[in-house]
Amino acid sequence: MNRTRLLTTMAVFVAIGTIGAQLLWFPAGVAKAYPVQHAVNVMAAITLGPIPAVAIAFMIGLLRNLLGLGTLLAFPGGMIGALLAGYLYKWTKKSMAAVSGEMAGSGMIGALFAVPFAHILMGSSAGAFAFLPSFFVSSISGSLLGWFVVTRLKQAKPITQLDY
Repeated sequence: MNRTRLLTTMAVFVAIGTIGAQLLWFPAGVAKAYPVQHAVNVMAAITLGPIPAVAIAFMIGLLRNLLGLGTLLAFPGGMIGALLAGYLYKWTKKSMAAVSGEMAGSGMIGALFAVPFAHILMGSSAGAFAFLPSFFVSSISGSLLGWFVVTRLKQAKPITQLDY
């Protein structure tokens, strides 16, 4: 994939993740669940790899925070999940490995990283068990959504030529 196509694809994923988070979310314990972020992580991990997936997760978190549409908790969950999803897919070439990586990375490891992150940067004293359920529910629903989209796109015939 050439550099221009890579950056354009990354920008589209960032736009989907930023806008989609406001269209599809639900309360889940102490945090809000944003499954679109996790879906984008899985799709980016499978289509682009681990490093672009982490960059996309970072940009989505940054934009949501700059626009006042998210919290700082978007960073540890999104980026760790994208990294683990990308590397597991890279090693196995199985889309369910990316789903598992996103669930473990965002749902468990990201939730554990959120505890000191929330304490230091947000002044929250919530413990790990407060973040685990909401992060896990969000990552499960979003990861499965991302897996569903990717499997459907793989089944579709690619457009090889556009008629003008």
